[in-house]
Amino acid sequence: MLTKNQLGFLYMFMSICAFSIMDLIVKWSEHYPLGQVLFFRGFFGVLFYFLIIPKERLHNFYYTKRAGLHFLRSFSGLIALVAIFIALRSLPLATVVSISFAAPIFTTIFSIFLLNEKVGVYRWLAVIVGFIGILIITEPGISSLNIFYIFPIIFCIGLSYVAITIRKLSTTEPVWLISLYFSISITLLSLFSLPLGWIMPSINDFMILAMIGIFGGVANLWLSQSYKYSEVSLVTPLKYLALVFAIIFGYLIWNEIPTIKSLFGAALVIISTLIIFRREIYKKKTISSKTLND
Repeated sequence: MLTKNQLGFLYMFMSICAFSIMDLIVKWSEHYPLGQVLFFRGFFGVLFYFLIIPKERLHNFYYTKRAGLHFLRSFSGLIALVAIFIALRSLPLATVVSISFAAPIFTTIFSIFLLNEKVGVYRWLAVIVGFIGILIITEPGISSLNIFYIFPIIFCIGLSYVAITIRKLSTTEPVWLISLYFSISITLLSLFSLPLGWIMPSINDFMILAMIGIFGGVANLWLSQSYKYSEVSLVTPLKYLALVFAIIFGYLIWNEIPTIKSLFGAALVIISTLIIFRREIYKKKTISSKTLND
């Protein structure tokens, strides 16, 4: 019988594997129109979430009192998703994954303005270190005017706002409903790209593209389950396995070899996000102990 922490680690590991496979398929699908790939991500994500809706909610699964916040979460999520899909098709896999680790840095900045949180010296230093890491990774792209380096950063900004809205929504809304509305919004947006032309996939390609939605759906669910069973500070470091997978897949499939400079920048970003997570956990424990003492 597994302990709660062991279950948390297992769910996080499965989530990382699922997200890595989804990224791999998105990069592989570059010969298909972006809107078509988004459709597969959204539509098959919707199908997955319909399978896990509790029976008592089937008759009113769509009900919510926070439609506005769901819209903001979906809108910011769409911006992030489109940006990361473009980045995955245009940049080395390991580079995209490295920059995407910077999302907590932007979340920290947004939390000051949107959640009125106080950010101390340690987290500000972490933010600065993280930005230095991003500059080191993207410097070759900036020097050669490779505009595609901006898309992983847009992804981080969008994902950071997603994190803020999910924090607010999760106080009253089930995880599956938050994800379901997002998948529906992806599907609807993708349909607007139909006039631009879609390519009829072969049966094999259809099944592979469908995996984008399925892996995206289960990855989000397993990520939520991981945080349910374990503290964020315990399981979050496992996320950086995604960089190992990206380096391996990138080398074996596309012959991509990350530079020492990129790896050093990635290390700074990882250190920065670990400091941010640790300080958040420390802050929560300090607040809890004060409340108990009072």
